[in-house]
Amino acid sequence: MTSPYTIPNLLTGLRIILIPVIVGLFYLPYGWGDMVAGLLFAVAGITDSLDGYIARRTGQVSPLGEFLDPVADKLIVATALVLIVSRNPVWYVTLTAAVIIGREIAISALREWMSELGARHKVAVSSLGKFKMIAQITGLSMMLFHEDLWHLPIYWIGFGLTVVAAILTLWSMGVYLQAAWPDLSGRSAR
Repeated sequence: MTSPYTIPNLLTGLRIILIPVIVGLFYLPYGWGDMVAGLLFAVAGITDSLDGYIARRTGQVSPLGEFLDPVADKLIVATALVLIVSRNPVWYVTLTAAVIIGREIAISALREWMSELGARHKVAVSSLGKFKMIAQITGLSMMLFHEDLWHLPIYWIGFGLTVVAAILTLWSMGVYLQAAWPDLSGRSAR
């Protein structure tokens, strides 16, 4: 039996623990709170890459880790999107957030349903999903950071990356739906 206290699981747990810290920093009445929230979100994104790599490299892949990792990802991304929309509730930021959150809900439901059919492998995470996650984490980190840096409009660069992530989100959802379509339409031989 594998211990739940592996380095990958602890990194995933750290990502979950950082959520209320990021929220608290975001609402501090000091300009540096946003910057630290953005930096901590970036650290959380790095732990997302590290936990899976370490788990595979050291043979510490566990059912707990396979469950917690996507949950932690979705929780921290949804939280960041809600924070950003709460500060800048314009239609284009709100729409981008809705696309990303809506896709995550739809694909989670699709994966659960495909798993019940014994066909979860058809909707496994692809390299497209990894590129989406990189754009998303980088963009959201910059939007949370919010302050210009060396005269660069960090928030707007981050928004651009988040829009790219939303486009990749829709594209990857199309790929997953296409792979699952035979099962969804009842035409699969199973």
